[in-house]
Amino acid sequence: MIKIEMPKPDLTIVQREQDRFNNEPEIPSIYGFIDFHQIARDKGGIIMFYNKEDELLFVGKARKVRQRVKKHFEDNVSPLKEHRDEVAKIKIFYVDDAMEREIYETYAINKFVAKYNVDKKFTH
Repeated sequence: MIKIEMPKPDLTIVQREQDRFNNEPEIPSIYGFIDFHQIARDKGGIIMFYNKEDELLFVGKARKVRQRVKKHFEDNVSPLKEHRDEVAKIKIFYVDDAMEREIYETYAINKFVAKYNVDKKFTH
């Protein structure tokens, strides 16, 4: 038997309101998220999207995580397109190796029962 364990997330971003009273410039919000700049620009990895109840909605992988996260909020073909308003938290796991990304993605979808992943589910 193969034993797989998810690594600890490298970054977690959550929906948040900007502080209107500080003197920082306003950052454009995408579905309440303003911290996409914290995601590494050129790293590959796994992305896990959660709702307010901490229920796993969707798991994805990407060669460039920041671009893929943004595409899930902007793209018309994203599996999350009908559920973007539900997303309250995003966990990022940096994983350089493409095969490891595939393994972690499939494992997370099935272990944590991602609600909107349908292609890689082995359980019903």
